[in-house]
Amino acid sequence: MPEFIGVDTSNYTTSAAIFLSEEQRIIQRKKLLPVKEGELGLRQSDAVFHHTKQLPEMIEQLCSEHRIEAPAAITASSRPRNIEGSYMPCFLCGEGMARSYSAMNRIPMYTTSHQVGHILAALYSAEKLGLVGERFIAFHVSGGTTDCLLCSPDPDEMIKIEEVGTSLDLKAGQAVDRTGVMLGLRFPCGIELEKLAVNADKTYKIKPVIKDGSCCLSGVQNKCEDMLKKGEKPENIARFCLDFVAETVIAMTESAIEKHGRLPLVFAGGVMSDKLIRDRIVSRYPEAAFAAPEFSCDNAAGVAIYGYLKQKGE
Repeated sequence: MPEFIGVDTSNYTTSAAIFLSEEQRIIQRKKLLPVKEGELGLRQSDAVFHHTKQLPEMIEQLCSEHRIEAPAAITASSRPRNIEGSYMPCFLCGEGMARSYSAMNRIPMYTTSHQVGHILAALYSAEKLGLVGERFIAFHVSGGTTDCLLCSPDPDEMIKIEEVGTSLDLKAGQAVDRTGVMLGLRFPCGIELEKLAVNADKTYKIKPVIKDGSCCLSGVQNKCEDMLKKGEKPENIARFCLDFVAETVIAMTESAIEKHGRLPLVFAGGVMSDKLIRDRIVSRYPEAAFAAPEFSCDNAAGVAIYGYLKQKGE
């Protein structure tokens, strides 16, 4: 059975995956990078250190569950996005491991972007991989991006990405994490902030700040800080933050549809694993495709699938 291996070493998570092509099944293992309590992330040097330690553990765990007998290719995410100058040292960890494995096993090695990996993982999870051959609108919403993307088929990159909208300041994941840390939660804060928000007893009228399809989210942090100073319940602050993110994504979606028409909608990235945000978006766009939580947060599944699709098209 041809097996396609993927590795992803992002600024948040060490990930490895195997795509079993005949079964169309993913086996994956991932582990968050350790962040000290009260902090909002890691320096790149620390991220590289932790990936160097954790990546062999993820590969060992994969191999304990599935013996790799017919590796067809290995793929690594080597950059955040497919744009000139997109670079983060942490991705060198996965790329270096993939190059070594490729040379030792005499199999092809491919590289793609972390962003393309997210989109492919979402398509796989939503059973929409066929969209790779079509135009569609994708959102990549995480700690480092709040991007609305026009996706088209591409023979070299698999998916050609044109940025339709982005955040002009704070990213959605940053807004979530900064609000969470302010409320005493541990980074990354998405899951715990959602647990708080479901117990809110207030709702808020949200007015997203949109400029030519892009958004501004710095006001979320300022508003949440002001709410806390005035004695508002943490549950209500959490709900306001998540509702603001959801309404912002909806407004960006509307802008993209106005420009490019009613195309299929795909939502990827860690922030999109939040059920409150997802439910609010689905209420407006019932046809929208979302990744399951394990394929929304950083993962190597889409990276492994990239290798499969790349080899299939050659």
